[in-house]
Amino acid sequence: MRLKMLAAALAAATLGASGAAGAADKVKVGLVSTLSGPNAAIGNDIRDAFMLVVKLNGGKLGGLPAEVLIADDQFKPDVGKQLFERMVKRDKVDFLTGVVFSNIMLAGLPEAIEGKTVYLSPNAAPSPIAGKECSPYFFAVSWPNDAYHEAAGQHATNQNFKNAYLVAPNYQAGKDSLAGFKRFYNGKVVNEVYTKLGQLDYSAELAEIRAAKPDVLYAFLPGGMGTNFIKQFVAAGLNKQTRLLLPGFGADQDIIRGVGDAMLGLQDTAHWAMNLDNAANKRFVAEFEKEYKRLPSGYAAQAYDTALLIDAAIKTVSGKIEDKDAVLKAVKAAKFESVRGEFKFNTNQYPIQNYYLREVQKDSQGRLVNNVVSNTPVMVNRGDAYVQDCPMK
Repeated sequence: MRLKMLAAALAAATLGASGAAGAADKVKVGLVSTLSGPNAAIGNDIRDAFMLVVKLNGGKLGGLPAEVLIADDQFKPDVGKQLFERMVKRDKVDFLTGVVFSNIMLAGLPEAIEGKTVYLSPNAAPSPIAGKECSPYFFAVSWPNDAYHEAAGQHATNQNFKNAYLVAPNYQAGKDSLAGFKRFYNGKVVNEVYTKLGQLDYSAELAEIRAAKPDVLYAFLPGGMGTNFIKQFVAAGLNKQTRLLLPGFGADQDIIRGVGDAMLGLQDTAHWAMNLDNAANKRFVAEFEKEYKRLPSGYAAQAYDTALLIDAAIKTVSGKIEDKDAVLKAVKAAKFESVRGEFKFNTNQYPIQNYYLREVQKDSQGRLVNNVVSNTPVMVNRGDAYVQDCPMK
């Protein structure tokens, strides 16, 4: 409720102070992410990709020296909220970014909105903020929480899978995910199961799936949850019985590194892949691997784009980041070369973009990679289902 009231009030109000005297001496960015525990691989990719842009720019963003304050939310909403409050009120950061999980982002976002601090999300993009609770201070540089899942539902329909079994963790993004899948899936859903967030043992769920014998199993389980689920699914031999379909991050590099060859042939839907053919993406993949000696994930791609967007916005306002109105307009214009190709914001400041079918394959070096199967998207210029509820126009 607090978030809803803040968003409504700020959307109707004049945005920030305008007419800053001159360019700032530096830009301060607060990066809050999950950097410890079983889901740390995601946060590490977000941090590393963001910092890669800073390094490639000689320690600057938008021509200003960049100070990036990095903090671990420990996968705890209360810790995330405290970090947002500290960075807004004490550290007085100019931008916030970094959060992986929607429940943590929703806990901290009111602090950013109240402090009129721009938050650019490299991942979490829950449905409430896309609709009635949208805010001029929130930009999703990833994808709406249910968009990957809408594309997966469309693909399952295209493949004529007659019945589906759905699994997701019991939190906002999990609920959004299965709602998105069902929105575009025309077959029968035989069961819809919500597991404990952070659960790592899925023996009970796998026994139920074996008995149900669905044509397709759609599983939204990010990070360590997904790694464990896929290992257990394959070990139980269920891959011989049921087609496992995943959202893009469910078959991303953090999962591939943890699971290994059992990932071969698994398909997923996403807005980005390493083999997308554009100059920005080729540079990103090459520079990330050179710097970190590993292949980038979709999370890394989103964080890289987030840093590029901040860089472009600061350049647009000629370093005058005290002018919040101008900064918000510059961010929304999204004048940067995205690694995913064409990118633009909808009126609710969530992206409009393409979604593709990908498959885990081996590249010429024998490495497991997740490549776009066809250059024809499963969904073209897809926005989200909630934009009409957002009062921003």
